Amino acid sequence: MSSTAPYQALPNTFRAALLARKKVIGCWTSLASPIVAELLGVVGFDWILLDAEHAPNDSITLIPQHMALKDSVSAPVVRPPANDAVAIKRLLDAGFVNFLVPFVDSADDGRRAVASTRYPPQGIRGVSVGHRGNRYGTVPNYFDLANDNIAVAVQIESRAAVEAIDEIAAVDGVDALFVGPSDLAASYGHLGNANHPDVQAAIKHVFERVHAAGKSSGILAPVQQEAERYLALDCTMVAVCADLGLLRNAAQGVKRHFIQE
Repeated sequence: MSSTAPYQALPNTFRAALLARKKVIGCWTSLASPIVAELLGVVGFDWILLDAEHAPNDSITLIPQHMALKDSVSAPVVRPPANDAVAIKRLLDAGFVNFLVPFVDSADDGRRAVASTRYPPQGIRGVSVGHRGNRYGTVPNYFDLANDNIAVAVQIESRAAVEAIDEIAAVDGVDALFVGPSDLAASYGHLGNANHPDVQAAIKHVFERVHAAGKSSGILAPVQQEAERYLALDCTMVAVCADLGLLRNAAQGVKRHFIQE
């Protein structure tokens, strides 16, 4: 999806890239900082994940980060705290159009995630006429455009999700299926070891079934060697770094250089 032009929410160029199974390289953010989001946007990743599940974010803190990416080529992607229609509705009204929904374990979970992002009759999104997502009511055809311009990626994070992968991948409106390797490892009894052969076999199986369904696969892989391995398996939506890890690793490197223990 890489481009020198700013990302466009309408039409949603990030969703178009997912539907075309183009490679999109992203960065994870959990520091809840608009300055960090702006800096990463200047760097120019294809997408930036703003996390509200495992980070101290809510609509009030996420909006400034969304604003910070306004002129960037990076598509803002938000992870809501749960697969919850109210939480997703609030993020839609705040201006987000790209979602990574956690812990989708079944086709029903996938359908609920999609329905939460769509106005009736396609879904159950509540209607407000003057929110930030439609520029405070100044987009005259917003209701006609909205449903087709919301990207939904769902997270595969459990053994149950792996077993139901074909059914989840078949859900209309699920644009990408994104592996959460840490939770998946825990589900398989290998907490803290996503590189265990059982977990890696499950990840490979997910990718194969998702690609057979003609959809994009994704994963969080902040270790370069692991990211390259997943890209070699034709995974296309890959988060290759995270703000917290980048800062921690750089700070630890400087400290080790100057402070001998």
